[in-house]
Amino acid sequence: MRSAAPEPPDTRAAELVRSAVLADLARRVVADCGADVGLVGVPDGGDAMVLRHWAGTRADLLHNLRVPSGTGLGGRALAERVPAWVPDYRAATTISHHYDAAVGADDLYAMLGVPLVHDGAVHGVVYAALRAVVPFGDVRIGSVAELARTATRALAGAAAWGGRTAGRLAEAGLTPREHEVLRWAATGRTNPEIAARLGLSGHTVTGYLKSAMHKLGARNRVELAVAAREWGIVG
Repeated sequence: MRSAAPEPPDTRAAELVRSAVLADLARRVVADCGADVGLVGVPDGGDAMVLRHWAGTRADLLHNLRVPSGTGLGGRALAERVPAWVPDYRAATTISHHYDAAVGADDLYAMLGVPLVHDGAVHGVVYAALRAVVPFGDVRIGSVAELARTATRALAGAAAWGGRTAGRLAEAGLTPREHEVLRWAATGRTNPEIAARLGLSGHTVTGYLKSAMHKLGARNRVELAVAAREWGIVG
């Protein structure tokens, strides 16, 4: 049986950035917008998405949940391409109730869904959820919508960046994963912070950075950041 062809470096690198942006979006909904739970659904072929990124959850029923367009709150936002919110998910009459068990398992009530739309394409939906029955005010809706816009621009940039960066990565000899770790290190993140963002161990992050240093001829993190910019690998 023939094995699947390896994923092109530019596609893999862009996907790593995309995943990092969406994971960070879920965390920032909690940290910056005062939500108890942040979720991000990504397209899953056809008119559906899957919840791939989350922050603040207590149960796992929402993890990797598939949401067809039009179902539940996020499915409604996905279908209509505009924000949708309810003060009490379980009592709402404006949405379907396919996911009451998953929502109830995390003790969620007020929920907001904002689609990630760029140039007519939907990149997913970000949710902000609260463990209380409260109306969503304009300030909170606006803050989540602004995060969504920022993330969507980053996603569009990642797609374009993937094509431009592939040649530079190959020329420098860096793997996509080494580049992703290097990108975060160049912003001043510590190894533990990078490990937390990318779901890696601290030892693994150290290994990627050491390998990148060797390939770029750097002796420390400062020289590594300078070399990465000189190569055009990070901005």
